[in-house]
Amino acid sequence: MADEPNRAAFVELQSRMIETTGKIKQLQTQMRSKESEKKRAYLTLEELSQLPDDTNTYKAIGKVFILEPRSLMVNEQEKKLNDSETAISSMETSKEYLEKQLGEVENNIRELLQQDPGLARQILSMTVQ
Repeated sequence: MADEPNRAAFVELQSRMIETTGKIKQLQTQMRSKESEKKRAYLTLEELSQLPDDTNTYKAIGKVFILEPRSLMVNEQEKKLNDSETAISSMETSKEYLEKQLGEVENNIRELLQQDPGLARQILSMTVQ
């Protein structure tokens, strides 16, 4: 049978791996959302740039549309675009960090299993059943 400290270390590493993987998936979902927001702002800016300056533009707020100057709409969309780009770059940095952590945890698990072949056999026997 495997040593109890090694088994406890494996369980702890396994939980860290699951937690890190979950964080990466959550971050990827947030990044997709921000990409969508960025694309929407970009496309809106493209359409607004084709309009003359004196065109009436309307902003949707719930079920209500409010008249706003074109320049204000352009500024708002540019801000959304820039905010999305900033958030995406920040999330990419976080994702790289989490992926590095995940790699370290995987290496630690691999080393632990190489050091204690009994633990590896015990884990394999649990998954086969």
